[in-house]
Amino acid sequence: MKRRVTIASALFVVSMAVLYQVGCGSSNAAPTAPSGGGGGGSAAVVITIVGMNGNQSFSPDPANVPAGQTVAWKNTDSITHHIVMDGGGFDTGDIPPGATSISITAPSGAVSYHCSIHPTMVGGFNGSSGNNGPGSPGYGGYHGGH
Repeated sequence: MKRRVTIASALFVVSMAVLYQVGCGSSNAAPTAPSGGGGGGSAAVVITIVGMNGNQSFSPDPANVPAGQTVAWKNTDSITHHIVMDGGGFDTGDIPPGATSISITAPSGAVSYHCSIHPTMVGGFNGSSGNNGPGSPGYGGYHGGH
């Protein structure tokens, strides 16, 4: 009887260890290619993920990213994030802590995005056809609020 208890205990411990490895722990996967197209290499604009702070989760926010330029997200937070454009258009894939997403090409017009893992994390960029910033004619910047 004691031998059955010992074997059952050993199986339980091994099972729990396997489940922990599969279900817990952080993702070490590299960021995936965005679904909205983009390129490799360095991005012209890098937006920093600063943490789960609602509409202050990204810096700068809004970012000045002219249409056609590349943009990437640098995760300086301690947890994984996954940035997607509201309504579709681009998807960075998972961005582990310390990693930078693959760069995507900015579409034209105002762009709102959020973290699909933490939907209260929201941000935006202008996607203008020129190098216009806030206060400039033609600025189509994100004006917050979700």
